[in-house]
Amino acid sequence: MAHIGAVVQDAGREDAVAGPDAQALVLNASYEPLCVVSGRRAVVLVLTDKAIAVALGDHVLHSARVFVTVPAVVRLVRFVRVPFRATVPLTRKAVFARDGGRCVYCDAPATSLDHVIPKSRGGPHTWDNVVSACGRCNHEKADRHIAELGWRLRRAPSVPSGAAWRVVGGKRVDPRWHPFLGEPEQQDELLDTPA
Repeated sequence: MAHIGAVVQDAGREDAVAGPDAQALVLNASYEPLCVVSGRRAVVLVLTDKAIAVALGDHVLHSARVFVTVPAVVRLVRFVRVPFRATVPLTRKAVFARDGGRCVYCDAPATSLDHVIPKSRGGPHTWDNVVSACGRCNHEKADRHIAELGWRLRRAPSVPSGAAWRVVGGKRVDPRWHPFLGEPEQQDELLDTPA
């Protein structure tokens, strides 16, 4: 258990106690991002020698005698083969993340999903046709094409790709995760959006 020396400290340290918002990025043994887990789960992975703390976080868990720093990033000791889907699942949260939580028609905060080509007119329910929209634009557009209204899309819808979409369920992106996710500017836009 030599690798957890930086994680476990003696009692007497006064830090922020880990709350429900403490999260950690889990990397495969090959440093490939796998998922985001709670801080408590990350500590359990480290203490059971299933993972190594790569970057320490700001929160701590404590018992009567020991304080344990919650890691921000952990790497699994053994390689785990995970069959990732070829495409990202089309969900409301993922569409909002892709579009930055903004309406693609007027740039107001998005509250609903809209089909660019309405389903009533044969539009598919695919990444290329589903966008985030505010309630006003969605109601005004109804089942019409945007050309009929003289509107245009501020951003063309596309299928998301990359490692960041594996951790889209994370409520916040810790800055210590960026080196493992790649393209920091894109990750801020994609993942730091309200859902």
